[in-house]
Amino acid sequence: MLWVGASIVTVAALAALVGPLVTPFDPANQQLALRLDGPSWTHLFGLDELGRDILARVLAGARISFLVGITVVSVSAVAGTLLGAVAGYFGGVLDDVISRAVDVLLAFPGLLLAIALVAVLGPSLGNVLFALTIIGWVGYARLVRGQVLRAREFEYVQAARALGAGALRVLWRHVIPTAVPTVVVQAALGMAGAIISEAALSFLGLGVQPPTPSWGTMLNGGRAHLLDAPHLTLFPGLAIALLVLGFNFVGDGLRDLADPKRG
Repeated sequence: MLWVGASIVTVAALAALVGPLVTPFDPANQQLALRLDGPSWTHLFGLDELGRDILARVLAGARISFLVGITVVSVSAVAGTLLGAVAGYFGGVLDDVISRAVDVLLAFPGLLLAIALVAVLGPSLGNVLFALTIIGWVGYARLVRGQVLRAREFEYVQAARALGAGALRVLWRHVIPTAVPTVVVQAALGMAGAIISEAALSFLGLGVQPPTPSWGTMLNGGRAHLLDAPHLTLFPGLAIALLVLGFNFVGDGLRDLADPKRG
């Protein structure tokens, strides 16, 4: 499962990186006379409602999806890991404040909260990144806090304290590394969640704005042509499904590797 998922993600990443550079068509170039043409040898994925090459737009949209996924997961993982480690190790008022913030954010459905934030701030890629990061760090903080509560009682951690190591040194050198496998698994699954969330926000008109290609906006634009031109939604939908499936496979495979009971 891990290798299958990694293969899918690798192919998608290479397509996003190299594809827009080698495709002969500009994703913004319009050929109105050929609008809604189906797949052909010239245009493998067909043309959209404005005569733009769908393959070129899918490849360009992959860059947006990877940008959102990597940015949101990186910032969320770092912030959540640090806050969760501080809450679990020091406890007291810090733990209460961070835990209550996590509880409040978890009380709302994540996507609905992101929709509300972007609706208030205004539709743009930057605001999508901000909204998804605001709701993304809580999962990491909760996981890391639980790992730290367990790890701080380990004998080698107690020994480091007895030898006079400072709290920050113990936390950085001995406690946080125990949570890294869990964070890596969560990050792989978080990539899938971020990609779906960005596509959903763009589909609703709250994310990436035209003419910038995004898989969500492409799905939205193809809704009116489900019967006469189904290829408008078929290919961006398949792209989302395959990439999300790939990251889920990677996350499940990493979780199996990190499981100490794995035979």
